[in-house]
Amino acid sequence: MGPIALTMPLAQVETVMLASVRFAAFFVLAPPFAHKAIPGQVKVALSLGLALAVAPRLEPLADERTAAFLAALVAQALVGAALGFGVMLVFSALQSAGGLIDIFGGFQVSSGYDPLGMTSGAVFQRFYQLLALVLLFVTDGYLVVVSGLVRTFDALPVDAILDPAAVAENLAGGLGQMFLAALQIAGPMVVVLFLADVGLGLLTRVAPALNAFALGFPLKVLLTLLMSGFAVVGLPHVVEGLTDRSVVEMLGVLP
Repeated sequence: MGPIALTMPLAQVETVMLASVRFAAFFVLAPPFAHKAIPGQVKVALSLGLALAVAPRLEPLADERTAAFLAALVAQALVGAALGFGVMLVFSALQSAGGLIDIFGGFQVSSGYDPLGMTSGAVFQRFYQLLALVLLFVTDGYLVVVSGLVRTFDALPVDAILDPAAVAENLAGGLGQMFLAALQIAGPMVVVLFLADVGLGLLTRVAPALNAFALGFPLKVLLTLLMSGFAVVGLPHVVEGLTDRSVVEMLGVLP
């Protein structure tokens, strides 16, 4: 049996390239695909595979000029980056919540370097980030994110252009939602640790001979560790809600 030749029309090749650029730009920024532990070759292969899967349902470019194709490539890169940045903002809430716990719990001084992710952070900031990545894969949340990205091709074809004003408004709203979600996640622990600081301050005024620093640091560490055990139980529901929110953010960027 001779070799089998696979042919594809030029218009469909262009459509695959445009779709793969949107996927690749999205995977560079959006969790969990943006993690440094995932090689770039895997992201490229995943982008091409998904582009081949969605290409038959997409309309080719109406303008066959090279300049129009290059402009569409740039536009798809911007679309993918905007969608990925919106998803990154949503999931940054967990990392920000961990940072708040580190600050109020006294763990900020133990900042270290993560060689896997090539980032630095304190204990709970890195713990919440890694736990969110694990939960995204365990609960199939990454499939929800990818399906949301595929749905964007229905509302925004490969030859369409985003409205910059709508993108800026949606990303600004996503930034505010990120800070709000971080406060909601870390709020109970932050309040308890703040009340512990207030109690230690009052104790120091009543008994000045007591060393508030020597007493307060181990007490806050113990409170943080105890409360984190209860907080971890609810994190799967938090990640599920953030996953749904990320899809809403992606679709909100579209016209």
